[in-house]
Amino acid sequence: MIVLPAIDLREGRCVRLYQGDYRQTTVYSHDPVAVAQRWQEAGARWLHLVDLDGAAQGQPVNLATVERIRAATTLQIELGGGLRDLTSIEHVLSLGIERVVLGTSAVRQPALLAEALQRWDERIVVGLDARAGLVAVAGWQQTERIAAVELATQLCTLGVARFIYTDIARDGTLGGPNLKALQAMLQVVRQAQPARALIASGGVRSLEDIRSLARLGVEGVIIGKALYTGDVDLTAALACAASCEPMTEAGA
Repeated sequence: MIVLPAIDLREGRCVRLYQGDYRQTTVYSHDPVAVAQRWQEAGARWLHLVDLDGAAQGQPVNLATVERIRAATTLQIELGGGLRDLTSIEHVLSLGIERVVLGTSAVRQPALLAEALQRWDERIVVGLDARAGLVAVAGWQQTERIAAVELATQLCTLGVARFIYTDIARDGTLGGPNLKALQAMLQVVRQAQPARALIASGGVRSLEDIRSLARLGVEGVIIGKALYTGDVDLTAALACAASCEPMTEAGA
């Protein structure tokens, strides 16, 4: 299982929100580049970047910081937040970003998602952010009337190869991941032909959470607040994820 440390960008700083609430922002660093370098030195191979300003405004805002992180590290990077047209997606990928995460556009602009998948295939990831099981968009400020599992079923048919599932109620709380919701999402992506990949996000607080997610069989886990508070050591998390095996169907 892959561990992706998260850096959420707001006004050029490294921050964390509580349950996606922009009014509850904690600043952890004024130098996101140094944070990214620290995660690389700890052994990370991937980095999960979120442009929070971009997500709220509907267009990328923190790309200058993203470019600095790209230039200062050899990490593989996925970026989400405000990518709602093909020009923005193409520009981000041209910067050397390995994958882009589409959320609002994947929900509200299926034609754009289909075109992006045709052009960039697995470099396109869909972020399914859920509040009480329903998909939230526009920087988590608006909720759609569709369940995340239902949307995942539709998007598998469209050709999405990889999803990130975030339980907003767990995000930034250190309350543990929503294993039940993740299991339901895994059932959807595994039934697709071919099977799709799922990355878990939200609530991770301990190495035991990482073991539980690895046993569940997700492809990766995004860790944010727990790294900044010190509840989880990244080097230990990477070792834990590498040593844990997913349960077999018989043992699940």
